[in-house]
Amino acid sequence: MDTYEQLREILDSHPATAPKSKSIDEILRTLFTPEEAEIAVTMSFKPKKAASIAKATAISEDEAKKRLESMIGKGIIFSKAKEGEQLYGLVGLIPGVFEYPFMKGGGTSMHKRLSRLWEEYHHEALGASFAGNPTPLMRVVAVEKSIMPQDRVHPYEEVKHLINNSNYIALTQCACRVSVAKCDKPKEVCLAFEGVGEFLVERGFARRISKEEGVKVLDQAEAAGLVHTSNNSADQAHVICNCCPCCCTILRGKTQLHHPHAFEPSRFVSRVNSDECTGCGICADERCPMKAIEIVDDAAIVDAANCIGCGLCVTGCPAEAVELLQKDQIPPIPATAQEMIVKVLQEKGRFEKFMEIMQR
Repeated sequence: MDTYEQLREILDSHPATAPKSKSIDEILRTLFTPEEAEIAVTMSFKPKKAASIAKATAISEDEAKKRLESMIGKGIIFSKAKEGEQLYGLVGLIPGVFEYPFMKGGGTSMHKRLSRLWEEYHHEALGASFAGNPTPLMRVVAVEKSIMPQDRVHPYEEVKHLINNSNYIALTQCACRVSVAKCDKPKEVCLAFEGVGEFLVERGFARRISKEEGVKVLDQAEAAGLVHTSNNSADQAHVICNCCPCCCTILRGKTQLHHPHAFEPSRFVSRVNSDECTGCGICADERCPMKAIEIVDDAAIVDAANCIGCGLCVTGCPAEAVELLQKDQIPPIPATAQEMIVKVLQEKGRFEKFMEIMQR
């Protein structure tokens, strides 16, 4: 089997998947040299020592480190230090192979080529495959200011809690807006936490920020009409993405591909008080990313079936005529990221292959 196809099959075992297409083959050949692909197909998503990887690839440890560090520099694998030694592991396509190479900014001929290929791949195969079946990997977290105090009963639904519950925060550019570039929304608004955040900062893909700075980033994103999304589990946040509907992979799963399980909406839905609504149209024209609001007879009407409960209409309403209400039926959220990953792998029929890769 071709080495690049081997690599694609390994990446396809990840919860984010890597379905077969001409685009992904070209992407992998653009990002991985033949020598790097040769070493990557012996690796695991669980980080290993360079000596172990070198042995599996039948090359010297020095040569293995050279190739591994080259891949780290491009952001196509992951590394971390343990007991004074560097460990190296594969990353999935999302977040990982797609995002990391764009986090330092685009503009090169390679980035332009990758932008085109990733866009093709999103429409051909990845967008639908990345979505849940039915459990999504990502969920919407409502804007904090849009939630009434009596409704704040689940800390994992409070985006500032996700910030305050972290020990390490990294701020980086939104790879989606760098790559797709369909709008002028802020780019440096994506947050990564703990080990992933440390890796991105150490390798120059992000910068470390304080919790106070993290909260300011959330406020900036809300003001710009960006949707907070995070991993679809009730434990600690691994990422907080601030997404637009025209560039971002997560939201475009619904806005472009119309996939019902592209992401998990929040547990809220918008409601308009028609007596207070002035019919200004800000919620419909500027704030709702799903176009779930329309103006009828000088009043806003919410299509509850398409509302994702982000709260942007609430905070953007000058008349304060919109509120978020808890849904009658709230889908259960996986308790931990590990539980979510196992569930997603089982639903997508990839659990056994993933475990095989992890046990290398």
